[in-house]
Amino acid sequence: MFKNVMVYRIGEGFAPTLADVQAALEPMQFVECGASQEKSIGWIPPRGEAHGPLVESVAGQWIMKLMIESKAVPGNVVRRKADERIAEIEAATGRKPGKKEKRDLMDEVLLSLLPQAFARQSSVLVWMDLDKRRLVLNAGSQGKADEVMSALMNVMGGLSVSLIQTVTSPQAAMTQWLLAPTPDEWPADLTVERETVLKSTGEDAASVRFTRHHLANDDVRKHVLEGKLPTQLALSWDGRVAFVLTETLQLKKVQYLDGVMDESGTDKNEDRFDADVALSTGLLAPLIDSLIEALGGEMELGAAGADAPTENPVPKTVISTVLAGGADDGDPPF
Repeated sequence: MFKNVMVYRIGEGFAPTLADVQAALEPMQFVECGASQEKSIGWIPPRGEAHGPLVESVAGQWIMKLMIESKAVPGNVVRRKADERIAEIEAATGRKPGKKEKRDLMDEVLLSLLPQAFARQSSVLVWMDLDKRRLVLNAGSQGKADEVMSALMNVMGGLSVSLIQTVTSPQAAMTQWLLAPTPDEWPADLTVERETVLKSTGEDAASVRFTRHHLANDDVRKHVLEGKLPTQLALSWDGRVAFVLTETLQLKKVQYLDGVMDESGTDKNEDRFDADVALSTGLLAPLIDSLIEALGGEMELGAAGADAPTENPVPKTVISTVLAGGADDGDPPF
């Protein structure tokens, strides 16, 4: 249900009822793009039922869904059609259109072509957990998340949100985990898996990607010790959820491991919405708690920024242990 996770902190003082949220969303229900409209954004029933509620409550968790529809006309097509119009004007009048007239012609061409353009739709699932004061988006990019935030702010008075900041930056923590001499150095419930992206902080911006690769080896450590820092790292939580953590505290490629979805106890032919929401939020809430704890806890508002990655964002003792050969018995630590 949530393939990507971006977590925001809901500010104090925002305590609406379910009816308040429903009433706030109704004026901004989704309507498809008009013939000459490039983009349309609005809320749709998250359960997928026509004329259903715009916010659903499942086990105390509120779920909403924002629909985004856009039309795009290739820029080269617009330019070609505009050039044809400009050539016609030059042939008929003997003059060349000025810059403003050319811009107006481009706009006219775009409007004329929009009715022929195919509309593309995408949706973003929104989970509001008022008990923990968290807002979670199933968004894979900051741009998409910003559109959701803008849509929420437009309709919900009193709502303020901020991206969660942790005491230890994700990049500094991921670096420590990759250099850990044994799995005992990993946080409780978290396991380093077989995928990472390392990028240099130097001018060359060199990068290396490891996929389906055992990361506890000297090659990976050598890259890290040379200054290539992790921007993504595959992890699993409690043997139940796999995901890729990014340097900006996003969770990507979220998937539930074998057997987890069977816990819902719902027949495959039944409406799985309630079961999927309960299971997804029931797993992701403690996962987010564990991850924040592994990153040193959440930073208080107004505190200094999280530990910024440095050339070697790990304790010298860890680096010394790695350079000395890792575990005492000489075997690979894991």
